[in-house]
Amino acid sequence: MKKLLYSLIVAGAMTLASCSLTHPVSATSNPLGSKEGKASGTCFLGVLCFDVDASVQTAAKNGGITKISTVDLQTKNILGIIVTYTCIVTGE
Repeated sequence: MKKLLYSLIVAGAMTLASCSLTHPVSATSNPLGSKEGKASGTCFLGVLCFDVDASVQTAAKNGGITKISTVDLQTKNILGIIVTYTCIVTGE
């Protein structure tokens, strides 16, 4: 009975395990702005990406940014099965 309970706990923890990393990608000489734009997309099993647009251009458009200051890439990974990419752009 204890082995079954431990197995269920471990299985539950593994299904809820995830990792999130944010990487700086680029910076310009423009002053740091107050606006932020995001664009994201989700991929399954590392290869199945449907209508994903996490581009810098889309993130800037979503934030109403015309002068980009910084670009960051955030990656959320759930056991390598579901991966969400988010491009974060700041500027004016």
